[in-house]
Amino acid sequence: INSKTNYPYRNTLFYLLTAFLMKIVIIALTTGGKKLAEKILALQADCFFDKRDIPVFEKISDCWKQRVDGIICIMATGIVVRAINSLCHDKTKDPCILVLDEKGQFVISLLSGHLGGGNQLATKIATQIGAQAVITTASDVTGHTALDLWAKKNNLFVENSKKLTEKSAHLINTGKIKIYSDCTIESLPDDFEQVTEHDCADIIVSHTVFPRCDALFLRPGNLAVGIGCNRNTPQHAIHKAVHELFVEYRFSMDSIHFFASIDLKNDEQGLLNFATKEDVVIKFYNKDQLNGVENVSISTAVLKATGAKGVAEPAAILAAGSATGTGKLIVRKKKWKDVTAAVAIKEIHLVA
Repeated sequence: INSKTNYPYRNTLFYLLTAFLMKIVIIALTTGGKKLAEKILALQADCFFDKRDIPVFEKISDCWKQRVDGIICIMATGIVVRAINSLCHDKTKDPCILVLDEKGQFVISLLSGHLGGGNQLATKIATQIGAQAVITTASDVTGHTALDLWAKKNNLFVENSKKLTEKSAHLINTGKIKIYSDCTIESLPDDFEQVTEHDCADIIVSHTVFPRCDALFLRPGNLAVGIGCNRNTPQHAIHKAVHELFVEYRFSMDSIHFFASIDLKNDEQGLLNFATKEDVVIKFYNKDQLNGVENVSISTAVLKATGAKGVAEPAAILAAGSATGTGKLIVRKKKWKDVTAAVAIKEIHLVA
């Protein structure tokens, strides 16, 4: 396996190990670094020590492409910085990168410290090997809430990453941040201040679009869109209908958690393509499930064609259901030439 002539086989083996078994890869250059790697490997069950005999830049790049969760580099920081320079693209997707000296004195969280879990992993490894974790993210240093982690914890979509940076700086500089939410708030961090008007908030947690607002919008995935359509309805017609509906009601497309329809449409290519393009899961329900939903509009034509009294409204309500309750219909079905759509909402609870 160490032979360079066997590299294609070795790369396949490495992919299988990292993609299906391991989440974190350790890379070391020196003899001392390799000894430290073995020590960490014995303490971290989800690690894989990459011993391939290939250039370090190529090794780091390959690990990155395999979409591992983290890369622990036991080498000089400068080497790692140069290696990942062209690889960094998205803070929400890039793996966390840790850098250690070969003596194991310091564990530096270099990249993706928050969303990628680098800070947490650095602290854990430092504790295990008796090292000093080096954390430089401002919220961790000052003790304030990390907005990106709080959003992730509550399954909120960050609409604008630049606003996230701006409001994070505001929180660190002032010690407080104002939040408006139309979701249920169970608890908030100590440095959050709840306000009742959206126009004075620094953070808005809502599925509603508020034009000309300078706040950071965090979108809850609380909307389910029920869709009915004629056979062979093209993707663009479905997109047009849903988009028009959301513009009319000032809803954010980023708050869509599910699309839903009747199971007779599970092979409707336009509908499937639309869901794929929007990166939203689509749920299908049979006629008995749809007929079991009360207080929905009844369509004689739909009942005759499908056996279900309706599709868009009951499908939306079912998709918006959760362990805490059933979905609530907030937009009754609206018709276009070949499409019918309705929207239901599920209750979201925010916690500190």
